Amino acid sequence: MKNLKEVDVVLVGAGWTGGIMGKELSEAGLKVVCLERGGPRNAADDFSVPRMRDELAVSTRHGLMVDVNDQTETIRNLPSETALPYRRLGSYLMGTGVGGAGTHWNGHTWRWGDADLQVRSMYEQKYGKKFIPEDMTIQDWGVTYAELEPYYDKFEKVAGISGKAGNIKGQKDPTGNIHEAPRSSEYPLPPLEKSLAGEMFEQACQAKGYNAFPRPTANASRAYTNPDGAKFGECQYCGHCERFGCEANAKGGPHMTVIPAAMKQKTFELRTHSWVTKVMRDASGRKATGVVYTDLATGEEYFQPAGIVMLCAYGLNNAHLMMVSGIGELYNPKTGQGLLGKNYCYQTGTGATLFFEDKLFHPYFATGGIGMMSDHFHANWDFDRAPHGFIGGYTMSAGMTNGRPIGYRPVPAGTPGWGSKWKSETAKWYERAMGIGSSGSVMANRNNYLDLDPTYTNKFGQPLLRMTFEYPDNEKKLAAHSAQIINDLAETLKPTHIIKATPRNSWSSVPYQSTHNTGGTIMGTNPTNSVTNKYGQVWGVDNLFITGASLFPHNSSYNPTGPVGALAYFASEAIRTRYLKNPGRLVDA
Repeated sequence: MKNLKEVDVVLVGAGWTGGIMGKELSEAGLKVVCLERGGPRNAADDFSVPRMRDELAVSTRHGLMVDVNDQTETIRNLPSETALPYRRLGSYLMGTGVGGAGTHWNGHTWRWGDADLQVRSMYEQKYGKKFIPEDMTIQDWGVTYAELEPYYDKFEKVAGISGKAGNIKGQKDPTGNIHEAPRSSEYPLPPLEKSLAGEMFEQACQAKGYNAFPRPTANASRAYTNPDGAKFGECQYCGHCERFGCEANAKGGPHMTVIPAAMKQKTFELRTHSWVTKVMRDASGRKATGVVYTDLATGEEYFQPAGIVMLCAYGLNNAHLMMVSGIGELYNPKTGQGLLGKNYCYQTGTGATLFFEDKLFHPYFATGGIGMMSDHFHANWDFDRAPHGFIGGYTMSAGMTNGRPIGYRPVPAGTPGWGSKWKSETAKWYERAMGIGSSGSVMANRNNYLDLDPTYTNKFGQPLLRMTFEYPDNEKKLAAHSAQIINDLAETLKPTHIIKATPRNSWSSVPYQSTHNTGGTIMGTNPTNSVTNKYGQVWGVDNLFITGASLFPHNSSYNPTGPVGALAYFASEAIRTRYLKNPGRLVDA
């Protein structure tokens, strides 16, 4: 192993948080090295047309995703089961390369409010302590919406979010989300165009008394230059957002915003094809000394010393790296002891498909964030959960995100799966179908967690991360409620045919659901309930920081990227203005 020259900061991962930290800390004059396991990536070289319109290679065969032959996880539903490797991408799709999942995401961006950030205290205050099940291990995050609001605002401007505010400094606007927490300013870009599906969903919501509003998304509704000088093209509604890169730079991502800004700094260095395998510490265990990584091009192993070590990889990878580095005590669901791997959460959801003889939805005119939303059953604190017996909530939406010929083939129930009848029904209903869907929260549960697999290893001989996850009763109740509401909305639109929404009562890794994996290195108020403080600083190892969704103590119905970005800016400012002046713990335990 070759020892390299020490730098001020080493970053593991070049996605959103690696890019944010790289830019912010290198601009402060720190020598920063960013290590990315995948290769270099940019729109001009990698997302050009017609290559980026190859649905088979890019979408069906997951051309921008991690290769599970290199590293994967093992999966089981219950602690009593034997976990098996995730051999074929399905339920979630981790990115790889510069920009990470921020290159192929749809762009949905939300601000999580205090009902999420102070989830336990707010539910206890409204419903009483007994309302929270004994096996539900939710906790407050240790940070408030008021603290994060300026950083949400900053991230939205950097990422070029299109949307319509519903609450600016307490002034409500029903054309936006009236249930959102107060904002200091409007979105940097107006919302995307409405689709027919979105308009019909809005009408159905209005009939039921639910506020509906345009989805906030990192799809630029018009040309835009962000505060760092990154230039966005206007969204072309090409229907190739999720799983695809954007050749027009109309989808905000780290590869075309924060990472190029960081690379302009002489003190920033990006090394691709660099797989970090371990965080090293000194003899006391209280100081990180750097990371060990392998250059995948040569197979040579290096030790990169650094004054500050920051884990900026995908959430599951952050948790895995902490575990294989032996930092922290692994969570034990039987005893409740240990914190590393605790509170792993995923998401739930359901949807209905509606077919209309007399309407044309033109699904190929689409983008990842188009559509209308309702937040009535999530951020709306007036919605009484008590009669329904669940904690958390769900958002609802409708809009055409794609009409690609391989993946998009809506047909009514009972249609044969092949043959002439299937062909005729596909042709008939291709433009005449729309969906109404929900995205539901998942609360932390004692028996949902991450640890190390006792059997399977990766290419470096390290144990694979083992995932144990199943939907508890709370999420089953939530899913049943969301299915009922969606079906009621669908019926008001009087479709010719309908495939009704059904509750998701058991989790499977096979069909795609979302790439919103959270928890495992949770943040909190003290070392007894969390791995890190609110800045992502690891308790007991003051110069080791973690970013991203592995910090989340539970999962919201909202997509996670908003707080991922806000927390990164929040932490970077604390490091620049406080930690560098006086290295040590940023929060008293």
